[in-house]
Amino acid sequence: MRKIDLNCDLGESFGVYRIGADREIMEYVSSVNIACGFHAGDPSVMRRTVEMAVECGVAIGAHPGLHDLEGFGRRELRVSMRETEDLIIYQIGALDAFARASGARLAHVKPHGALYNMIARDPNLARAAATAVKAVDPGLLLYLPAGSEAVTIARELGVTVIEEGFADRAYLPDGSLAPRSREDALISDPEEAGRRAVLMAAEGKVRCVDGTVLALQIGTICIHGDQANAAGFAAAIAEALHNAEFSIVSPGSAVSAVSAVSAGKAAASAIKQ
Repeated sequence: MRKIDLNCDLGESFGVYRIGADREIMEYVSSVNIACGFHAGDPSVMRRTVEMAVECGVAIGAHPGLHDLEGFGRRELRVSMRETEDLIIYQIGALDAFARASGARLAHVKPHGALYNMIARDPNLARAAATAVKAVDPGLLLYLPAGSEAVTIARELGVTVIEEGFADRAYLPDGSLAPRSREDALISDPEEAGRRAVLMAAEGKVRCVDGTVLALQIGTICIHGDQANAAGFAAAIAEALHNAEFSIVSPGSAVSAVSAVSAGKAAASAIKQ
């Protein structure tokens, strides 16, 4: 079977606030990006989420964001190259400690929200992000927007990049994500998200809001864990990929996080519920 990584942003609860269905989603994905306390998450949530990831056998990644808990890291803040390096290194270090305490290791880093978009647009911030990841561990993978200049910059600096696509977000013709202020920014139908995931994985294509189709080399597909019915989206996308004869596997892994058989059964069970 062909292989594709399916990742999800998780561990975004904090304090008394509970966000997402992390444990249920882990049944369908191969990689998780765990919030590191800046845009969401807290020490206890980070530890519990890492422990769940270890239990489920999914690859663990740090999900560093801007220091903006009130705005969930989705508001752009002005940061310098050095500040970007520092906040990424700090957050990787925090999650790495919890991973090591659970007998695991980090596999990748994926910037969050506004920081992710800023890195995609600004070559200096892209360079800072890649430099930070390489400084902590040259073996860490860096998830970046497929087709962005940030991908080229990171690779030039010797960082291994996995180009990412989004099954639950709409795209603009320039390859960027549609702003969340647009009514059509989010994909609300799980089955449509599944079709988009298969198009990305099988053909390396993304259909944009104006009907145009972009060719992108996508190595991982993201689901947002904070959206409504995130577990249902994960189930539908896993089922669609399975039906298209894809095995859901984290990058570099020889073992599928969701076998072809269990993906179909799990997805069908979730849909019935």
